[in-house]
Amino acid sequence: MIMNDLKPIFADVDSSRPLLIAGPCSAETEEQVMTTAHALAREGVQIFRAGVWKPRTKPGGFEGVGEPGLAWLRRVKAETGMYTATEVATRAHVEAALRYEVDLLWIGARTAANPFAMQEIADALQGVDVPVLVKNPVSPDLELWIGALERIYNAGIRRLGAVHRGFTWVDRSIYRNHPFWTIPIELRRRIPGLPLFCDPSHIGGKRELIAPLAQQAMDLGFEGLLVEAHCSPDEAWSDKAQQVEPQLLAFILRNLIIRDMNTTTDNLNELRRQIDKLDDELIDLLARRMKVSGEIGRYKKEHNLSVLQSQRYEEILARRARQAVELGMDREFMRSVMQAIHEESIRQQMKVIE
Repeated sequence: MIMNDLKPIFADVDSSRPLLIAGPCSAETEEQVMTTAHALAREGVQIFRAGVWKPRTKPGGFEGVGEPGLAWLRRVKAETGMYTATEVATRAHVEAALRYEVDLLWIGARTAANPFAMQEIADALQGVDVPVLVKNPVSPDLELWIGALERIYNAGIRRLGAVHRGFTWVDRSIYRNHPFWTIPIELRRRIPGLPLFCDPSHIGGKRELIAPLAQQAMDLGFEGLLVEAHCSPDEAWSDKAQQVEPQLLAFILRNLIIRDMNTTTDNLNELRRQIDKLDDELIDLLARRMKVSGEIGRYKKEHNLSVLQSQRYEEILARRARQAVELGMDREFMRSVMQAIHEESIRQQMKVIE
């Protein structure tokens, strides 16, 4: 879908720096909300966030204070002048948040993965002019993410953005949710005018990872950040490990390097020409490799051999991954490349055998 009529999230917010949405994971008490809000306002935060309804993985945990928290957000806006934001997951959430004049709504990863829930929210937003951010679904499924965005866009929302909060993945890593940066990059290619926000708190799961993840997002041209900040993070009622104090958040932001994403130079253009030449050579080599795969397919057909040779495939993956590491590349990157090449090789062989 082409979304060429999107509007700024907030037209009156300074666009020379990343748009920052910060506040506690959960609105716990009125005192906690107001203390955190005033501290963030002193640090120049533009938008205050707090979860009022908290969808938990298992029952029994703190699931939010509900509607009373919306009154606290209204007080935040009155006393600090900051815009306010909260998560919505149902029609009732949307209607309540709008009654309390919450300025920005975001849709969480679990909700974005459910087309029924997304349509319910979209129906509740018909005829409303409010900014809406849609987090990526829990699984690394770009089409599901785009579908969730399209439902909100089709409801008439034009102040629309996407939040990259990482993906649940089977392999263990240093992250709570694996970044898979290629997915938001592809989202930007598919919907060029869509503002992208990064949620380093949920990607990292640990406060010490917020700074490097925020910098990565800035290096990739993201428009803003959604960060969890709490006046006493070690005492937080939810996700305490990934929240930071307002003063630490301010320090992180002051040290972010914001790069020019548009200016090019002769040196950069020359390097890009080298990349283009190497890409041409790479595609030529891959085409030649696929011709050999076709020859292998013919041999297997003549000798009644199985197309998939699992042991050979595992040997290739292991050998090329080791070679990649020796040459300064990432092991998992090379495994992904070889898996894609192997998939096309199998397809080429199947064309011959069928």
